[in-house]
Amino acid sequence: MFSEEANFNSSPNGTGSTDQDWADSASHKLSRSGLNVVAVFLGSIMLFGFLNNLVVLVLFCKFKTLRTPVNMLLLNISVSDLLVCLFGTTLSFASSIRGRWLVGKHGCMWYGFINSCFGIVSLISLTILSYERYSTLTVYNKRPPDYRKPLLAVLSSWLYSLLWTVPPLLGWSSYGLEGAGTSCSVTWTSDTAQSHSYIICLFIFCLGLPVLIMVYCYGRLLYAVKQVGRIRKTAARRREYHILFMVMTTVVCYLLCWMPYGVVAMMATFGRPGLITPIASVVPSLLAKSSTVINPIIYILMNKQFYRCFLILFHCKGRSPENGHSSMPSKTTALQLNRRGCSLAVTNAVLPSAMPNHATPQDHSQPPSPCESQSPQA
Repeated sequence: MFSEEANFNSSPNGTGSTDQDWADSASHKLSRSGLNVVAVFLGSIMLFGFLNNLVVLVLFCKFKTLRTPVNMLLLNISVSDLLVCLFGTTLSFASSIRGRWLVGKHGCMWYGFINSCFGIVSLISLTILSYERYSTLTVYNKRPPDYRKPLLAVLSSWLYSLLWTVPPLLGWSSYGLEGAGTSCSVTWTSDTAQSHSYIICLFIFCLGLPVLIMVYCYGRLLYAVKQVGRIRKTAARRREYHILFMVMTTVVCYLLCWMPYGVVAMMATFGRPGLITPIASVVPSLLAKSSTVINPIIYILMNKQFYRCFLILFHCKGRSPENGHSSMPSKTTALQLNRRGCSLAVTNAVLPSAMPNHATPQDHSQPPSPCESQSPQA
């Protein structure tokens, strides 16, 4: 979100100090054993986050059937998470091993900026994806797949992120060292009106609003599936539980990763000085960083279409792709709501599994790819 570590910055203001003095002034706020524990967690997050997202990119490159319009959002999430692992977590990992920040003031500003940018891109993409899931399931669209809308959404996520991450470079708040002295983020503890106004806006538009949109879209999605279940109870019951599992997992993991970060950051900003200890600052940051590991699992590997391609890529012949987790039915009933949302026009339609990878029924004039999600009729 705002940046990768929960901050409770310690920003030395001494003039004429070297980068070494500047970094040392905020270091050693955790014991050597504490820094080692943080390094182990960061190393694990860096390794598995990189591998998980790399697998997603390889799947996109290898299987054409995955290159659908809505999947562009999934690709955008994986790219941003991979960049976080490469340019953010690696530097925090190395600094934790050494016990101090390694690349000076300008490196700290650059680190805070790029990791805030990549984190917000991922969060906004997840929010847009929640809307796409809802709209694809509830509106039956006969138009052919259109790449312009998802590509515009991808571009918008980057522009929106830059809108909120460039201002600290220009004087509206700033980026500085954090409590443990081994990473950098927004200077939460700066006691100025400019900093407070920026942090309030950042919290509202980069955490609060995305959470509300996700809860609304997934809530409406679950309500729509329940309506179908009342009409076709035997056919839709198992699918309803699959979607319920997907929705609950998505929302819980999203909140678990980001809400502690946001809450602790706000406490550091508006609470009394020293309220947030270095240990209290590190735990939410590790949860936020863990999203780079969790996102590919929830949004990619729980998708039956991706799961089948994953099995083919690694030649996992012993397990049938049909046994993969599916968080969206492959054939279900599309609900077309009228503008008032009062009546339901129920139409049989073929929809993608796990996540809405197509806005229209698939063209069966061509032989289906082994990776395409075509689960058996319930």
